[in-house]
Amino acid sequence: DLRAASGSTPRSAPRTLIRSTAQDLDGKDVRCRFAPSPTGTLHVGGARTALFNWLKARNEGGKFVIRIEDTDTARSTRESEDSMVKDLRWLGLDWDEGPDVGGDYGPYRQSERGEIYQAKAKELMDAGHAYPCFCTQEELDKKKEEAEARGENPKYDGMWRDADPELVKQKIDAGEPYTIRFKVPPGARVEIDDIVRGKVGWDAEATVGDFIILRSSGIPVYNFCVAVDDATMKISHVIRAEEHLTNTLRQGLILEALGYPMPEYAHCSLILGEDRSKLSKRHGATSVDQFRKEGFLRDAMINYLAALGWNDGTDQEIYDEAEIIEAFGLDRVVKSSAVFDMTKLKWINGQHIRIQDNAALQPMIATILEDSGICTSTPTPELTEAAVAVSVQSMELLTDSEGIVKRCLGYPLEETIGSGEADKLMGDDFLVLAKELVERYDAGGMPIFGGGGADASDSFNAAWSDFVKDLGKALDRKGKRLFHPVRLAVTGSMSGPDVAAQMRLLGHAGAAGEGAVVDVMPITARMDTLRAFVDAFYVPPDPNAPVVEEVAEVDAPKKGKGKKGKKGAESDEDDGAAVVLKDGEVPTVCEFAKMDIRVGELVEVWNHPESTKLYCEKIDVGDPTGPREVCSGLAPYFTLEEMKNQRVLVVCNLKPAKMAGFVSNGMVLCAKSEDESRVEFMEPPEGVPVGTRVLPEIMDGGIEPLGPNQVKKKKVWEGISPDLTNNEASEAMWAGRRLMADGQPCKAKSITGGTIG
Repeated sequence: DLRAASGSTPRSAPRTLIRSTAQDLDGKDVRCRFAPSPTGTLHVGGARTALFNWLKARNEGGKFVIRIEDTDTARSTRESEDSMVKDLRWLGLDWDEGPDVGGDYGPYRQSERGEIYQAKAKELMDAGHAYPCFCTQEELDKKKEEAEARGENPKYDGMWRDADPELVKQKIDAGEPYTIRFKVPPGARVEIDDIVRGKVGWDAEATVGDFIILRSSGIPVYNFCVAVDDATMKISHVIRAEEHLTNTLRQGLILEALGYPMPEYAHCSLILGEDRSKLSKRHGATSVDQFRKEGFLRDAMINYLAALGWNDGTDQEIYDEAEIIEAFGLDRVVKSSAVFDMTKLKWINGQHIRIQDNAALQPMIATILEDSGICTSTPTPELTEAAVAVSVQSMELLTDSEGIVKRCLGYPLEETIGSGEADKLMGDDFLVLAKELVERYDAGGMPIFGGGGADASDSFNAAWSDFVKDLGKALDRKGKRLFHPVRLAVTGSMSGPDVAAQMRLLGHAGAAGEGAVVDVMPITARMDTLRAFVDAFYVPPDPNAPVVEEVAEVDAPKKGKGKKGKKGAESDEDDGAAVVLKDGEVPTVCEFAKMDIRVGELVEVWNHPESTKLYCEKIDVGDPTGPREVCSGLAPYFTLEEMKNQRVLVVCNLKPAKMAGFVSNGMVLCAKSEDESRVEFMEPPEGVPVGTRVLPEIMDGGIEPLGPNQVKKKKVWEGISPDLTNNEASEAMWAGRRLMADGQPCKAKSITGGTIG
């Protein structure tokens, strides 16, 4: 007879069977494992789980173990395993024990541990903790339907739990198929003190029935394998995704029955897409290999993955590996789900690209140059170095270098002029400068870079600087009236990397040999195109035309008598003070460089006591004396609540001005739509510190702004502001260059084609 049928005995009152609590371990005893199933590729969630386990082990000086859970023979493949191992190695997550390196507790593939599982199953049966079950699938399906019809939780009813041993033996001898089920003790309860989620417990008897640990085929079930492996491999900490939390119940019961202690558990929340649903392929790249191919750095991936659910309690966002290992602790892993933000990942990647030494980037950029077809074979080290130099400041992804280098090698002069981008330059006698530049080239007076090492590059840089200065003197041009048309004439573009750096790239491309670099327009061909353009459109000046007086630039401040003639007083005419350069540097966009525009944050905002259109603000712009007071006419556009803690761009060296009696010490920059119906803050890039200076893209360093309170609106600012606009990406532009803070563009939320003021 079969006994203990469903409902034959009352359920026992719950009693604590096993509890997992914090262990007092030496660091060397910490053993963490990453146990992937080789049924696909390594995705973001698995990579973060591996990283957290690796960080815990490295922080404590313990061991990191790789275990391959390949008992799903229908789906597991060695190709998938090899792919995951490759991705883990790219991430730099080295392991101390695993299938390929061995260890004291192997084998490390579940498919090779069958004898261990069979032995542990027999051990459970011999101790009365497991038993054979001869129920067919049809019988089990029927029992499930009946339980659901009664409104009960479907679970095995224990039909073969206390069966007659003689009947069991007869069926086994007759060769009838059977599974091995774990016998859940009456009143069993499992509790864990999860490091992330706190205390969690299950009334086992009410939650699960006697569950299968060995299938009729002899293949062990997942939870049985995991419990046996964690125990026999002496795993001290199980760090995994929260979706595995309920597996802890079955695993805890098995560990208790086998006489093993439970490890400490940390169940990390899921990673969500930006729409707050579980991260999946529809959100874009999710596998580690995809991120690698798309141009993400290993260091950036480690940095970003660590921050998905963990922080060290500071505002720091960029970490190197050593910093993360030192700071990491499971006590700082949060319960709430992390949202995967591709924009933030790209920003972090860009920061790591610029942190890297250029030499470290060269092997990766060399691969991109060859794989993209820019180079027909492995590029020379000099060519690769030049490609890194023109790309590094603009890249968010390594693969961005392909487009940047292609643009530098090309010469889109006709397209640029035809698009209307260069209309302002054309109206300022671009053809005169172009004619002079071509004539100097034809006379051998224009420096041409022919390749070579660092010394040759340095010599060319100095020669190019002298050439541009001399050209400016001859044409009475300087600042943007000189550098912008020179850029257009030499590169064919209105913006881009440093012109001298592009010339060096061209030289190295030529030195690499014929056919080594494709789609390159050498300087000879560029000058031929420019010469043809000049010949077609240049019209000599009419000597009889009336003279047009140019507006003289404001002189630098004079020492001595000021405007009122008082001895020692400062002159009010110091708005056009000369831009200060470091030795050997050439100014670019000097007019803009007079402005001290910084990243700021509104720390306090209140209504102006005398005007409903004005706000009074305290803005932190990094001044050592603390926030400065500013008055703005933003009341019609933003509520006080919208103003609070807003990050903004602030012009910091305007002369103080009274606005309805309130002294304003700066100006907040905003974008205004073309129809003037909308106003939005010009916002700095995320993560850029307060006080960071804002400058045009690719601007030479070393140019200092005018001092505090030295810029009059009508003298300098109003000469600059007409060229301040928003492009199609809502990014701030000045004279064709993006405004950058710490290498990243500043932008409005949505306004395009508007003005900035």
